[in-house]
Amino acid sequence: MSDDSAFTYNGGRVDPGETQNLRYSVSETYLGDPVRIPVTIINGERDGPTVFLSAAAHGDELNGIEVVRTVAHGWDHTDLCGTLVCMPVLNVPGFLAQQRYLPILDRDLNRSFPGSESSTSAKRMADQIFRNFIEPCDIGLDFHTSTRGRTNMLHVRGNLEDDGVRRVAYAFGSNVILDGEGPDGSLRGEATRAGVPTITLEMGEAHRFQRDLIDEALAGVESVFAEYGVRETSAVRWPGWRTVITGDREKTWIRADAGGIVDMHYSRGALVHEGDRICTITNPFLDDNIAVEAPFTGLLVGILENPVVYPGNPICHLVELSTSTRRVLEREQSPVADAET
Repeated sequence: MSDDSAFTYNGGRVDPGETQNLRYSVSETYLGDPVRIPVTIINGERDGPTVFLSAAAHGDELNGIEVVRTVAHGWDHTDLCGTLVCMPVLNVPGFLAQQRYLPILDRDLNRSFPGSESSTSAKRMADQIFRNFIEPCDIGLDFHTSTRGRTNMLHVRGNLEDDGVRRVAYAFGSNVILDGEGPDGSLRGEATRAGVPTITLEMGEAHRFQRDLIDEALAGVESVFAEYGVRETSAVRWPGWRTVITGDREKTWIRADAGGIVDMHYSRGALVHEGDRICTITNPFLDDNIAVEAPFTGLLVGILENPVVYPGNPICHLVELSTSTRRVLEREQSPVADAET
């Protein structure tokens, strides 16, 4: 951010007290028409951090779009301290085609950051986004969902070895944090390396709006804003319990050992105990039932939604819990607790 507190990008500036909605050109089509991403920049009248919120780096991941749109256009920003850079659809070509990757050579935009102005189409797009709207910020929130056919409970992913990332991750107030650097070329990983601590928020499934998860994510955004003094009216939230997964030993993707039709016995966010039957794989005649059991007691962060598998396909994402966290969840998910509420 410049010394006079204006937010500047290639081609424009937004002064304190101003809001600007723009469609920023990041590439061109085969016909030479511009490929433009929607960006809303809200610069508060009072000093504070510059925060970016981004969604739909994968074009079919829609929940985050509604989160970013609501923050940009549904919230009252009269008390805003700092600047918000809201990008609800990063991957416009993928969004228009309703597919995960860029239609251009099927490339993954979220493996193309920080980009390059002289490389592939995906990296050129990433370069425009990164230089103009990511690098000028102080922290970032990047919203995703699971890929099609699977669903995730709301959780945070970030490199907790970075103190700034740790602060953002804890401030968001989710129950689950997965610690890790992230893949090379991911927005959150490259932004963090560039000095902009950034977390990924995983929530739900592709191709739909899920209002319960959207509302929960908005509460997390408000909590982050409270932590950094962006909004004076909000407060940092405590989710009731939290587990931080720091190593591969504590998490695993359980995969199918046989092809067939899957009958899931638990939903996302459920606690399962070692030996519990998570699902059953059957054939079309229901005469061959294969049980898939939990290898350890843990939480189902992600599960299969499309109920068909080949051998080796992922069925669920299971993370290990501490004894104290497990006891809290056992109380929350017990039939007695349900009856009392």
